[in-house]
Amino acid sequence: MPDLVLLRHGESTWNAQNLFTGWTDVDLTAKGEAEARQAGALLAAEQRGGLDLRVLHTSVLTRAVRTANLTLDEMGRSWLPVRRHWRLNERHYGDLQGLNKKETAARFGAEQVKKWRRSYDVPPPPLSRDDERHPVHDDRYRDLPAAVLPDTECLADVVLRMVPYWEDAIAADLRAFPGVLVVAHGNSIRALVKYVKDISDDEIVGLEVPTGVPWWFRFDDDLELVEDRQLGDPDAIRAAAEAVARQAG
Repeated sequence: MPDLVLLRHGESTWNAQNLFTGWTDVDLTAKGEAEARQAGALLAAEQRGGLDLRVLHTSVLTRAVRTANLTLDEMGRSWLPVRRHWRLNERHYGDLQGLNKKETAARFGAEQVKKWRRSYDVPPPPLSRDDERHPVHDDRYRDLPAAVLPDTECLADVVLRMVPYWEDAIAADLRAFPGVLVVAHGNSIRALVKYVKDISDDEIVGLEVPTGVPWWFRFDDDLELVEDRQLGDPDAIRAAAEAVARQAG
């Protein structure tokens, strides 16, 4: 019965500033580093109880990479093989990237910003390809066809890019290894959870993923979900999820 652990990166510098981050590459705060180590400590305890993570998947963004490294160091598993892929990146927030969430709500209205942040199929305004913030100007994507790089994304778009990665990479590793760790982002994790748990388009709008909280999924040998649970104090996890929901005011 293979295990999958999903982990959103620890708090980033732009999380702390309440900015739309998306594909912008930012680092962890000291709090984010501590969250990553705490996640590692929780997983180390489960490891002693039988959890056996054998391979790591991350996005290509620094905050996920550093979270994974700190988590594995805490677990004593820095030797795990690593697979990195842009399909695990955060949702691209288009022209909102770099803007303060509460200021954006004051400018466009709270309901409009809520649609951009949490509706399933309404993307934010697109980013021009001439804008230096666009991923076509980032060396880490230089070998990709420009057509696959987004100008903006809604969650439905993230699901479309995530499902092939699930089928080709993560599911393949779950069949080959007893445990897989994926360190990614709020919306790429929401997309994976939606697919794995078959959550409806309407219900996924209410799912919040706090930083630094390991989410453990156990599957049967046919990769049908058996159970899932988040690791850590339930009250603290609930409070952290509510804090994510309040970011735009």
